[in-house]
Amino acid sequence: MALPPVLFGVLLYTAGTLSMNTLDHVTVREGGTVTIPCLYDNQYKLNSKYWCRGFGWLTCRITARANSRPTEKWTITDYPAHNFFTVKLNDPTFSDSGHFWCAVEVGTNINPDYKKYLYLNVQQAPDVSVVSSSVSGHEDGNVSVQCFYSSGYQNKLKQWCRYKDQSCYPVGRTDTSQNSSVQISDDGRSSFTVLMTGLRLSDSGWYFCSAGDLQIPVQLTVHWDNKHKNTCKSFISVIL
Repeated sequence: MALPPVLFGVLLYTAGTLSMNTLDHVTVREGGTVTIPCLYDNQYKLNSKYWCRGFGWLTCRITARANSRPTEKWTITDYPAHNFFTVKLNDPTFSDSGHFWCAVEVGTNINPDYKKYLYLNVQQAPDVSVVSSSVSGHEDGNVSVQCFYSSGYQNKLKQWCRYKDQSCYPVGRTDTSQNSSVQISDDGRSSFTVLMTGLRLSDSGWYFCSAGDLQIPVQLTVHWDNKHKNTCKSFISVIL
């Protein structure tokens, strides 16, 4: 995966305390792939990151470590300049469903490892899914993401949420600034569509579609508009 922009790095606060953060309940298609971001505080850039499996923290088993040789299933990559690491699951099967933890190794009894629990559910036909977990757009342009859900989630709350500040946008239109807005339309049957207009570079980052308590991550990259580059070059030439 290409190194994401610096805008992907975040500081997260939970009830006023710096902590780990990730999704709560992720669904993924059997035989597909999913990349889960785990966000951590700035002071843990150099600490070891790992992925642990087990319902209880004290009995969980470390299945992979960041920036080590990938296992057959798991690839963990740390981006310390951006304060997060990603956990990629390849070719999942039903047996990969279970309880997991994103964790940062601290290594003392007084200051135990930071961790965040999530449940991963591998299904033949996921209750929540997206066509692509990575989308891109250009500054001042638009980007659209289609999120699918099963019949059992037709009447559940649908949202598009951002990791950075945990802000969520429900069905309808929400102005997020003078230049950017989020519009969500639900067909009421099997999918809802997220339309982000007036994109800014600062919109780059991790988001997730949610229906009820289920979530699926999506990575958005906003590219610099070449027209702006040319305008700047012309302006500089006139000045000189």
